[in-house]
Amino acid sequence: MSTVDPILDRALKGERLQLEDVIALFESDEIEKMGHVANQLMLRRHPEPITTFVVGRNVNYTNICDTYCRFCAFYRAPGSKEGYVLPDEVILQKIQETVDVGGTEILMQGGTNPDLPFSYYLNLLRKIKARFPQITMHSFSPAEIHKMKEVSNGLSLDEVVRQLHEAGLDSLPGGGAEILDDRTRKKISRLKGSWRDWMDVMTAAHKAGMTTTGTMVIGFGESMEERALHLLRIRDAQDECLRNGYPSRGFLAFIPWTFQPDNTNLKREKATPEEYLKTLAISRIAIDNIDNFQSSWVTMGPEIGKLSLSYGANDFGSTMMEENVVSAAGTTHKVNIELILRLIREAGKIPAQRNTQYQILKVYHGNEQAAKDFVMQN
Repeated sequence: MSTVDPILDRALKGERLQLEDVIALFESDEIEKMGHVANQLMLRRHPEPITTFVVGRNVNYTNICDTYCRFCAFYRAPGSKEGYVLPDEVILQKIQETVDVGGTEILMQGGTNPDLPFSYYLNLLRKIKARFPQITMHSFSPAEIHKMKEVSNGLSLDEVVRQLHEAGLDSLPGGGAEILDDRTRKKISRLKGSWRDWMDVMTAAHKAGMTTTGTMVIGFGESMEERALHLLRIRDAQDECLRNGYPSRGFLAFIPWTFQPDNTNLKREKATPEEYLKTLAISRIAIDNIDNFQSSWVTMGPEIGKLSLSYGANDFGSTMMEENVVSAAGTTHKVNIELILRLIREAGKIPAQRNTQYQILKVYHGNEQAAKDFVMQN
């Protein structure tokens, strides 16, 4: 019996893993064994052979940023000739194009732009919701929220988040989590704030009634203990949300991916596909209070994205009609709806379009027998 077998057995019995258990999993190379357990745990929550995806678009409204993360190839410093803020009408046109193809979600993110007042965000959200009341604004990272607080003339974090929600912000993405431990954060993004700063925004969102997603980026040189701490801190925050009865379901999904070093000031070897799949599987095993785990085809590519559906993922993420941040670091995997449908079917699953709240909008039938055959073979 290997060192991870008792840990995995306890996870299958529904026992909650502790820090030393999660570290042991990260230190193990028995990836397929962990993937098998993660897949079993996923099937307990999602017994139907359905893999979901959302039709959405990234809108990077500004690239001006005064956080200067070493790993980011997208930002431009304040005053740069290459800096921009998209005109409101351009943003509205991008949303119209998304709605025209059946899209339901806008992931609007940018830099921490010190020149934009808090009123800019409120007015933009109101303008978007007036024209597109049906669109879900799954937008702004915790770092951007903290910048809004900084320029808000003394508003509290809770008040900033409340006003954003009232103006039309529906859901908060988990961007900027990187590694939720301050040793690594100080090395790679000293000005972005502590892991607690990130989590405080998520808690404020949950208190205000917004759902969120959690993320983790591996490959910065962090320790296995830091990776394990990250997962348990997400789990603890979800416990807090559910225990305290906040008007939110908290984190609806967790998405791990790998650091993309090209064109950045942080030179490291890319984490391998095996390391990614192991991290995804451990995430599903360790975080026992979040239903949905998302494949990261944007960074890993479509084929690994397909394989991830056997390692704990039940969701294929977004169609990503537009994406500028990861692609600035040399990663340009673009997936349209037809390719997403094909990849999900090739994995033996039935594809279904969802919304941001993970409610299924449309099931693409025609793959039921393939899905049954896949389950029988595995």
